[in-house]
Amino acid sequence: MEKASFSIEKYLFSKVNIDLENHTSNKRSIDFKPSGVFKQDSSTYDLTFDFSAYTESDKDAQPFVTSRCIGTFKFSSLSSFEEIPSYFYRNSIAILFPYLRAFVSMVTIQANIPPVVLPTMNLASLEVPLKENTKIA
Repeated sequence: MEKASFSIEKYLFSKVNIDLENHTSNKRSIDFKPSGVFKQDSSTYDLTFDFSAYTESDKDAQPFVTSRCIGTFKFSSLSSFEEIPSYFYRNSIAILFPYLRAFVSMVTIQANIPPVVLPTMNLASLEVPLKENTKIA
């Protein structure tokens, strides 16, 4: 059996903010912003996955929940940025999303507000923004 070309080494939540002053309605909209840093010397990729939840009635308002999850992925045999397989971007987001989903649900339920329960989502549309927001370290 061939070894996977990448795997997740670790993840952490480096930032979370709940500002109930911005929670003016139970109607919501959400936003995801992925970015990444490829570290050539260690063949690792740090995926930063930012999440924000807004009151849907006011699109210009500040978010009432923000969270940042950083996942570190290790490539088994990669010598340059150009060798990152195209499927990595889509799959890395799919691997990290369940951790973000569970964390957001947990912290919002603890805040004693109606929890933000994210459904299972197809986030393939974030593949291009992740590629565009990737830097080399």
